[in-house]
Amino acid sequence: MRPTNNKFYIICFWIIVISFILLCKLFYIQILDNSYEEQAKGNAFRYRTLYPPRGEVFDRNGEFLVQNKGCYDLVVIPNEVKPFDTMVMARIIGVTKERFLQEFNKAVRYSKTAPSTIFKQLPLETKYRLNERRDEGFYTVYRTARSYPKKIAGNLLGYIGEVGENKIRADKYYKKGDYIGMSGIERSYEDVLRGEKGVKVEVVDALGRPQGSYMDGIYDTMPVPGKSITTTIDISLQEYAEKLLKGKIGSVVAIEPSTGEILVMASSPTYDPDLLVGRERGNNYADMVKDPRHPLFNRAVMSSYPPGSTFKIVNGLIGLEQGVARITDLHPCYGGYTVGRGVKCHNHPSPINMQQAVAMSCNAYFCFVLRSILDNRKKYKNIQEALTQWRKDVMSFGFGHKLGSDFMDELRGNVPSASYYDKCYRGRWNSLSVISLAIGQGEMGVTPLQMGNLAAILANRGFYYIPHVVKSIEGDSINSRFLEKHYTNVDQKYFEPIVQGMYDAVHKPGGTAVAYSHPEVGLCGKTGTAQNPRGADNSVFMCFAPKDNPKIAVSVYIEHGRAGATSAAPIASLLVEKYLNDTIIRPGLEDYVLNMEIAYPMYRKK
Repeated sequence: MRPTNNKFYIICFWIIVISFILLCKLFYIQILDNSYEEQAKGNAFRYRTLYPPRGEVFDRNGEFLVQNKGCYDLVVIPNEVKPFDTMVMARIIGVTKERFLQEFNKAVRYSKTAPSTIFKQLPLETKYRLNERRDEGFYTVYRTARSYPKKIAGNLLGYIGEVGENKIRADKYYKKGDYIGMSGIERSYEDVLRGEKGVKVEVVDALGRPQGSYMDGIYDTMPVPGKSITTTIDISLQEYAEKLLKGKIGSVVAIEPSTGEILVMASSPTYDPDLLVGRERGNNYADMVKDPRHPLFNRAVMSSYPPGSTFKIVNGLIGLEQGVARITDLHPCYGGYTVGRGVKCHNHPSPINMQQAVAMSCNAYFCFVLRSILDNRKKYKNIQEALTQWRKDVMSFGFGHKLGSDFMDELRGNVPSASYYDKCYRGRWNSLSVISLAIGQGEMGVTPLQMGNLAAILANRGFYYIPHVVKSIEGDSINSRFLEKHYTNVDQKYFEPIVQGMYDAVHKPGGTAVAYSHPEVGLCGKTGTAQNPRGADNSVFMCFAPKDNPKIAVSVYIEHGRAGATSAAPIASLLVEKYLNDTIIRPGLEDYVLNMEIAYPMYRKK
């Protein structure tokens, strides 16, 4: 009798346990878990994304750099598709039957129940024709595409493209088929420009056919347009810079010294930004990627070059600050610096002081200055300690690190360290081993943006604002870092005689840029000729104007352009004249630049 009772109790126990589990599961499904409710909603409702227009972009004077134009994407839900004439649909879209089927089958593989975009940026006329076939399972979604009134500043503005899988996983805002800024301003200010999506809730029947808006749209949300941006760019000056750069490989950067605002950022070769919009975007992009001249590459921030003789000014200022050089010091130059392996120089009077050395771009003079800095054993116990301090002083001019501009692709450049030379020379090196640093060669690397910033530092006599390309954001303010002054390690009192040397370089007989003086501009400049192991020397010029209360600072870098006065200086001189006087009174010089084409075999199209 007792065993029977035990068996009865065991059966009751398991009945209670199982009942409890079922009750808990039922409670979870009905009360806690809303997935079935959401699935039921999905069977009754369809949520259609309403895309906001991206913020438009203006120049500093309110002229359009980037506008929006309306277009439509063709979307399909494969399970809702009824029999249709493939040839007719392909003809409406303007593609081959094979291409249409390829995109349609891709959507089927992705999801039979979810909407997929199969053709993008269709014009209004195409939308009207597609509306007639809405009941076949296809529909259109309104989008906006970019439009560029002036067809300039492609590298600066950047382009948009379809978001990738990695970004979709990282940011819940994006879904398959969304657009995102891929480069330039479009990328740097994506969060500002993209706006906020809206949603339209539609009722659908058991077959998924639309039955109208749910509850008269009370649950719909409207998209919030992206914020417009006013840039610091002067559209007419940008256009002129690109005109002067045509036929050359290089870049131009112009900065307003008193604010750090970038007036011009031109890279050559460039491209018509409209080529990366619309149906042919993919083909055009592929062609640009294959182009050996790399038109998508923004040389102003993504290239690192030796600064050449423009860097002599930095060494001179550091020598003055450290007390190992004086403006009045005289040094000889008989064809160059003759100690060790030597450094050649062009023919000019000798001996000369520092102001004259800046004007005449004497190599030997600044070799003496660099060695005085690095061999100063009264202050430094060894070469490593001296070069470490020299490097800190150089970096205070904005070299060797990212400036912090609003370009995400900005390079750091390079200022070599003592540890680098210790590895190269196994600890056995001296000031003669690194003498090329005296004239901006060797391991030194700077971006054209950093060079433009150096020109702004000289214009300001010792400080700079971080260069930036956005002046204001609709309903918002720019980053506070762009409003802060950054001082170099050199006292302001040492800048004036160096600036006078730059003025003499343009206005005094014997100056390396005297051919580009202008009676009304007051240009202060420094030429540079940077050695290039892949061909002819690079041409470099940096300047600012006028000498007092400067309004513009410019750097020009032309690959294979030879001497600084040959290619870069005339471009910079014309750009300054255009900005300050709004006219060109030297048409002969302008013709010289416009007719100048600098071809080099490595950039020729195959």
